[in-house]
Amino acid sequence: MKKSNSIILFNQKEIRRIWDDEKELWYFSVVDVIEVLTESPRPRKYWHALKTKLEQEGSELSQKVGQLKLESSDGKNYLTDVFDTEGILRLIQSIPSPNSEPFKLWLAKVGYERVEETEDPELAFDRAMRTYFQKGYSKEWINQRLKSIEVRKEPTDEWQERDVKEGSDYAILTDEITKARADRGVKDYKKFKGLKKENLRDNMTNLELVLNMLAEVSTTEISKKQKPVGFSKNKEVARKDGTVAKKARLEIEKQTGKSVISNESAKSLKSLPTHT
Repeated sequence: MKKSNSIILFNQKEIRRIWDDEKELWYFSVVDVIEVLTESPRPRKYWHALKTKLEQEGSELSQKVGQLKLESSDGKNYLTDVFDTEGILRLIQSIPSPNSEPFKLWLAKVGYERVEETEDPELAFDRAMRTYFQKGYSKEWINQRLKSIEVRKEPTDEWQERDVKEGSDYAILTDEITKARADRGVKDYKKFKGLKKENLRDNMTNLELVLNMLAEVSTTEISKKQKPVGFSKNKEVARKDGTVAKKARLEIEKQTGKSVISNESAKSLKSLPTHT
């Protein structure tokens, strides 16, 4: 069963979703949808109370909620309550909200995107570009970011071939590459930039993205040569191969006299015409 994650915006609010190839259905994060509909600062607590109420009432909806792994703010994948489109529409009926009708229209529109993107993969990139434009990023940065998304598939595809489990193992290997490249792990990197829930790569400068891609490409190529099998062996490769990008970073810093690792976040990046 092949699944792919993505994030889509409704009124500038992020909603996580996952596509199930076998069932040909989108599944949406219930907590994310509730946060949009209720504007509650504690959507998880709201959902817990609502789910309990639905169970007590014997609602069929409470029995249809599923759990799939979605990426959280720390970059790791956790089991998350999800509904398909039909379930989300029924959930909306249980929540009084002025956002209900606009959300229904939005849901109907995004429901067909995967079918269209299957026929023409370029549509997925076009949608991603529009999303970043809506967030206020420059065209130059967006082009680099989309390239980094494409490059990211190379090490993950390689890890899959090397018997590494998707999810937390991927996150650990990514952390090892980041430590080797930037002398800090993902958690410390985000802390340095003042980030919490935000995506780290969405808050990198052009140069940071380029070096990140170099680290992932070099890891992939060396892995293909050494053919490590299993998590432990791949961890050793990830730890060593991130140093390729580190050497490039140190040389750039030597020539420019300033650190490549920037504390700029998305808020400051958006105000810049270029991000090198």
